[in-house]
Amino acid sequence: MEPFYKKRKKTPFYHTWTRLSMKKSAMIFHIKNLKGDFVMEKITSFTIDHIKLEPGIYVSRKDPVGNGMITTFDLRMTAPNREPVMNTAEMHTIEHLGATYLRNHADWGTKTIYFGPMGCRTGFYLLLAGDLESKEIVSLVTGMFEFIRDFKGEVPGAAAKDCGNYLDMNLPMANWLAKRYLENTLYPIDEAHLVYPE
Repeated sequence: MEPFYKKRKKTPFYHTWTRLSMKKSAMIFHIKNLKGDFVMEKITSFTIDHIKLEPGIYVSRKDPVGNGMITTFDLRMTAPNREPVMNTAEMHTIEHLGATYLRNHADWGTKTIYFGPMGCRTGFYLLLAGDLESKEIVSLVTGMFEFIRDFKGEVPGAAAKDCGNYLDMNLPMANWLAKRYLENTLYPIDEAHLVYPE
């Protein structure tokens, strides 16, 4: 079985990146280091045009696992590079509340694989078991953000024993961001915000 990378001749360069070619909209890169020279494709999320991307619910990728499929959704809450990103405290709060809602959901709880923040802080990834499309989870995502918008009191897991950074929480901002996402994106959502831009 061929490895996911293609080995090239050895090179004295270390961690030098150069663009090699274009293949089916995914960039191919040389990664040069002291151990060898490898060719790797850009990961799927780096091939999306973030200049055109707007808040919405998108299928980021689908991965076969055994006899099933895992669908990764892009829950984009802010317009990349055009609106301020979210701060870590409110994202951390949304993560705790969202994960609690999803894991306890009567229909989707057992299908929930993961819910967590994007490194760029413009949204979240939601991984669900099944070969799914964005329109199939609008109700689920809407319900989750209504739960986050309306939540008051102690955030689940916001304690030193339960969380590695429990003080980094901001419930009022999490409430506000959830309300904004609902009103600006989820309630009026249309096909253009369920499929990635070309």
